[in-house]
Amino acid sequence: MTISNSNFYKHEQHPFHLVDPSPWPFLCSWSALMFATSFIHCIHGYSYSLLKLFFSFSILILFVSLWFTDIVTEATFEGHHTFRVETGLRYGMILFITSEVMLFLSFFSLYFYFTEEPSPQLILDIWPPKGIEAIEPWGLPLFNTVLLLSSSLFVTVSHNYLIQGNRVKSLYYLIYTVIWGIAFTFGQYIEYIKSTFSINDSVYGSLFFMLTGLHGCHVILGTICLIVCMIRHFKYQLFSDHHFGFEASAWYWHFVDVVWIYLFIVLYGWDS
Repeated sequence: MTISNSNFYKHEQHPFHLVDPSPWPFLCSWSALMFATSFIHCIHGYSYSLLKLFFSFSILILFVSLWFTDIVTEATFEGHHTFRVETGLRYGMILFITSEVMLFLSFFSLYFYFTEEPSPQLILDIWPPKGIEAIEPWGLPLFNTVLLLSSSLFVTVSHNYLIQGNRVKSLYYLIYTVIWGIAFTFGQYIEYIKSTFSINDSVYGSLFFMLTGLHGCHVILGTICLIVCMIRHFKYQLFSDHHFGFEASAWYWHFVDVVWIYLFIVLYGWDS
């Protein structure tokens, strides 16, 4: 008897998943480039730049959503994410977080360079530079820190309840995590609009807003990932023995929390 289904042989010969050809990597890369370009145009005040930014962001969200829909379908409904596949995904997530650590380390290294070696060319004899008042750590920054650390505790509790099979409590604590993450982002926005200096105020302002803004982008991305996990939780797509998407999102959220602790100590505690 001859079996013509090539997928049958593909899955029988090895435990790995050979992904079918997909347009989403190319389309997501293209839309991300358009979003970055329109964002630069928006900063420089080009005509219709805000409209272009909104349009490119909407297209990016659409393509990413379609891509992740395919991944969820492969993992949950088609059963392609075997133990060996999940092991590879875990290694990939670890490498991704490691690359993010290197990214933040590069900016921290630059920050410490200007802190310890003020540049005469930039008229930096003191740090923070003269005329710039560092933000006090014991107000809104401390409140944001409590919010983010609490959310890290919530996502850990949610994960533990999911492993135990308690779906309701797991979902509640995941919702708390998302709310706390959104509250942190809003608190960061309030801090920005009330700041006495801007990104154009010396290298200090540039590095401060670059570091906190980069971290804020990671918080937004982590919040979106947790919202996706929350929606999948509502739809009964997360199980006690099959929930790597949630686990990877929790890892990423813990990484964001650790980075914020260092940011709080360096940018707020040390400088003030």
